[in-house]
Amino acid sequence: MCAAGCPLTEEMDRLPSQVIRDLQLNDITLLDSNAMWVCASCLACEVRCPKGVDLAKLMEALRQLHLRKELDHVSIDEMSQQEIAKLPQIALVASFRKKTG
Repeated sequence: MCAAGCPLTEEMDRLPSQVIRDLQLNDITLLDSNAMWVCASCLACEVRCPKGVDLAKLMEALRQLHLRKELDHVSIDEMSQQEIAKLPQIALVASFRKKTG
């Protein structure tokens, strides 16, 4: 259900429900996933979630854990103008926020 409302699941290597499951299983390979970086924190998944899980907060926590390792995953400078034009505005703003801290 959570993935049905997400506008970016096609870009994610793990669906929101898989992210939750990996967290439950303490699967550290989740930190190598692109899902946390693709998430635009638009809250569509939270609205649709029958359990009321705030996935946007979980994704932000995963990003923070990854950033503590001091590894960059998204570089706005390396994106083409065409890629930037295709992105939803909320995703672009979120990417800048994530990059600048």
